[in-house]
Amino acid sequence: MKKNVIIISVIVCILIILTSIGIYIKLKRSENTQATEKSIVEIENVNIEEPKEEPKKEVQIFKGTDRPIALMIDNHKGALPQGGLNDAYMVYEIIVEGGESRLMALFKGKDLEKIGPVRSSRHYFLDYALENDAIYVHFGWSPQAEYDISNLKVNNINGISESSKSFWRVKDKSAPHNVATSIAKIKEIAQRKNYRMTSDKKSVLHYVTDDVKLENGQKADTITIPYTNTNSNTVKYTYDAETQRYQRYSKGVEETDWNTGEKITTKNIIITFARNATLNDGEGKGRQTLYNVNNLKGYYITNGRAIEITCEKSSRSEQTVYKDLEGNEIDVNDGNTFVQICPIDAKVVIEGQEEPVEANIITEQ
Repeated sequence: MKKNVIIISVIVCILIILTSIGIYIKLKRSENTQATEKSIVEIENVNIEEPKEEPKKEVQIFKGTDRPIALMIDNHKGALPQGGLNDAYMVYEIIVEGGESRLMALFKGKDLEKIGPVRSSRHYFLDYALENDAIYVHFGWSPQAEYDISNLKVNNINGISESSKSFWRVKDKSAPHNVATSIAKIKEIAQRKNYRMTSDKKSVLHYVTDDVKLENGQKADTITIPYTNTNSNTVKYTYDAETQRYQRYSKGVEETDWNTGEKITTKNIIITFARNATLNDGEGKGRQTLYNVNNLKGYYITNGRAIEITCEKSSRSEQTVYKDLEGNEIDVNDGNTFVQICPIDAKVVIEGQEEPVEANIITEQ
């Protein structure tokens, strides 16, 4: 009897041990299964994560809501060097009386302490101030410009009517080529006149952040633009392949900044051929008028190459649209631009490694 009890006890112990082993194996299998399932879920989660988007590139030369300021700048030899041209997003150069040309520089979101020398208005510059939605700044005006500023209700600032603290004469230049001003003073006057200080108007040029190479264009290492037949007023640009910018020369002088001494350079050049004529304004000073509301011909130049374009302006206030010969609006490199609106018969020369190309375009308008 005692022997049977011992046998039963041993059997019970064996059963308990086998049961415990079975439970342990089952628990381990469950743990392994859960771990595997967790790993699969983690892998799936990793796989379904959306890729991070690269930050979107933004055009730098024309951004923000500051309303542009268009400033008339003297371009007489006695006015050189000029201040602020490297900080302008666009600079227009157009013929005036006496074979001279004048500049209009456009600033947006800048704070410059000395810009100029400031010079008087000519009526056709208003067209480009209007298409840029700019506050127009000048020091005096021609009779036609005075009439058009009033008639077109242009937000303008005439420095002659302002304090000498806002428009002052400097001692390192001679009158009338020595009037300077600042962005801060212009803004103070504009606010006093209750001019709108912001703008949501798009840029005139279709800027892009990807590099525009004009691979099918002709080589353009040197560009010569005479504003007179006597070459007394000639603009020249030379290309620096290292910086991918053009150095500007005017009247045989390498242009530098009035304040910093830095060379005046540009990323883009637009040439527009437009007919000009002497205006009968009753004063006999040979002032000019410009026939620019039209489909004009020209060139876009950047990165050492040039292409032919059309420059289409449907009214004085409408923005000019610059198109290639296939009729597509051109992409423009993100950088400053000099717009050379020159006489229609100007013997413009574009030179590269190939033979120089005389690029004047004479058409009936």
